Amino acid sequence: MTVNTTSAGARLKKPSWKDPRLLVGLLLVLASVVGVVSLVGAADQTTDVYVAREVIAVGERLTADNTARAKVRLGELEELYISGEAGLPDGLVAVQRIGKDQLLPKESLGKPDELDRKPVAITIDEPLPDQALAGSRVDVWVAQPDTRNGFSEPSMLLPGAEIAQVTPGSTALGSSRSTVLMVLVSDDQMPKLLGSQANKAKISVVWNPGGVGK
Repeated sequence: MTVNTTSAGARLKKPSWKDPRLLVGLLLVLASVVGVVSLVGAADQTTDVYVAREVIAVGERLTADNTARAKVRLGELEELYISGEAGLPDGLVAVQRIGKDQLLPKESLGKPDELDRKPVAITIDEPLPDQALAGSRVDVWVAQPDTRNGFSEPSMLLPGAEIAQVTPGSTALGSSRSTVLMVLVSDDQMPKLLGSQANKAKISVVWNPGGVGK
């Protein structure tokens, strides 16, 4: 039997650098490496942004004391927040409550004259529910004084008012029984609330689990 040594030699021949198949394989490997390096680099990319050191209430001005800078991964969301490279804008206040350690979103900041709600202090003598915390919503009820040294039937004055701050108050004897609530009130609601306070009306609040006004 005759062995075809020519065919066997051709099959065992080492590939040449000029072999197109080898060049294509090398290009594929290089492309894969570049893609992995780019992906890792993008994953490690961080952005320098501002965060709140403490809770920033509505109407509070942004300063170096209540903000800090941190590096975080934001990706495509970078444009939604105040960057550290741009610096802290002058004259801005919070138009929405910003929690401690939260990033500063641009939509939560604005000029003082852009505020559509302003904080007003309300002193409450009754115990508050545990859920009545800063950022939650309450319905504010008012009972006006009547001619018999009592109070008329209460009516809802502020539905779904947002609490900006809760501060324990005290009586003349020093006992902590009252509570001062800072609630956010719109300009059209302001006269009724201030008028009720001036008339020494009895003001009560009820936690609004729905979180919005009616």
